[in-house]
Amino acid sequence: MQLVCETSDIVLRPSVATIGFFDGVHRGHRYLLDQVREVAAARGLASSVITFPVHPRKVMQPGFCPDLLTSCDEKVSLLAKTGIEYCMMLEFTPELARLSARQFMTILKERYQIEGLVVGYDHRFGHNRSEGFEDYVRYGKELGIEVRQARAYSYKEDRTVSSSVIRQCLQEGKVSEAVTYLGHDFSLEGIVVGGYRVGRRIGFPTANLRVNEPDKIIPADGVYAVYVYLDGVKYGGMLSIGYRPTLANGTDRSIEVNIFHFNADIYDQPIRISFVRYMRPELKFDTVEELILRIRQDEEEIKAVLSL
Repeated sequence: MQLVCETSDIVLRPSVATIGFFDGVHRGHRYLLDQVREVAAARGLASSVITFPVHPRKVMQPGFCPDLLTSCDEKVSLLAKTGIEYCMMLEFTPELARLSARQFMTILKERYQIEGLVVGYDHRFGHNRSEGFEDYVRYGKELGIEVRQARAYSYKEDRTVSSSVIRQCLQEGKVSEAVTYLGHDFSLEGIVVGGYRVGRRIGFPTANLRVNEPDKIIPADGVYAVYVYLDGVKYGGMLSIGYRPTLANGTDRSIEVNIFHFNADIYDQPIRISFVRYMRPELKFDTVEELILRIRQDEEEIKAVLSL
């Protein structure tokens, strides 16, 4: 897949495209992109996806936190696996937001050689959101863009699959359900930073994660079975998100993982943590000894989940 930005000098082939933010690149998104590729192949054109590096609401509403499922780099990597040929990365600006749907479609035609547009069944664009599919079809006929409406996607028993539904799953700790809807793993990437070093003193050293993407959603507080990727090697691990209530050693929310069968200094190194299953909520124990006993139980249960 070729990544096309505002300043790119790539010579574009005429293509069929779709538009969206595509946070998570979940099953519903990939169903839409499959339709784009089908239409493009039938017409002998290239296939394109038009997206944005920053969530449009963050541009229009300063202070808004989008709780992203994927960083921009993760999104591009996932889009590249769909077989789409071009990814048009447009900078979303207030000026762009003020364009009418017809003005935006004119840019797509003249600047990006878009000859076909597959519109998500519930998607609207342009500053006048009262306009809809029939308006897009009319503008397309005037501009030379064939506009088609995508088939809606449903997953098992008509369950809705959307980025917002997946976010809600993660906020409730339902990582297994979120992963099912995504169709790929949910992960956090970041750098190992210094912590309170309590884990080492009680026999369970942890790597404290500082997430790279500040707008990335963090799942609900609790204990999780995870995989940890470090220097190209995959390890099992147990991860805790929360405020360490038993130890009372800080008010900051922490993300710390105990990596199984691993004992090395990895401060300042990048790691990726892939979530497998939510195990239990964060608990406050009366004594550190009770906490240690529960962590040992967590370790056994998580190793069973991960088949370690």
